[in-house]
Amino acid sequence: MPAPSNILVGRIGKVFWLRVEGRGNFQNSMQVKRAFQTVMGEGTADLVVDLEHCPMMDSTFLGTLTGTAIHLMEQGKGSLSVLNANPRNQQLLNDLGLDQILHVDVEGTQWPDERKTVCDELACCQEKGAECKEEQTQLVLNAHRMLSNVSRQNQSRFRDVIHFLEKELIGDAPQPGLAAATS
Repeated sequence: MPAPSNILVGRIGKVFWLRVEGRGNFQNSMQVKRAFQTVMGEGTADLVVDLEHCPMMDSTFLGTLTGTAIHLMEQGKGSLSVLNANPRNQQLLNDLGLDQILHVDVEGTQWPDERKTVCDELACCQEKGAECKEEQTQLVLNAHRMLSNVSRQNQSRFRDVIHFLEKELIGDAPQPGLAAATS
């Protein structure tokens, strides 16, 4: 069982910095989404996701980043930068076409001044995660819809997941183990 991950956040100058300590996944995606919504609501438009200590990301986490990046693009201001991604995470971002909407800093040149002070400025994120299963399911569904909208290949990759989650939200999804119990 992997260790639980932490989300560390802070403001460095005009930048909101979010560092993922552990896996970026469906369990911390609501916390990340709410943290972004809070700072964007306060007028911050330059967002950084630091993946230096993040070995992997799941599709829900990636969809959450995608939704935030698209929102910033629609507003016509700011950006979502991804820094310090390991080769596995870089490949994932490229394969899903997210390198077209996120600023993926492979060379390590973005935000040079902020990088120097970031370690002293970050604290545990105080935003809440999902409060119930329905809210979590809705987040996962929306994240996968965002990914699906990025490219045609993503539509086929996530079609079944989206269909399953839609059915689950209307109470029509099969319950795990139910088929085995009834057969």
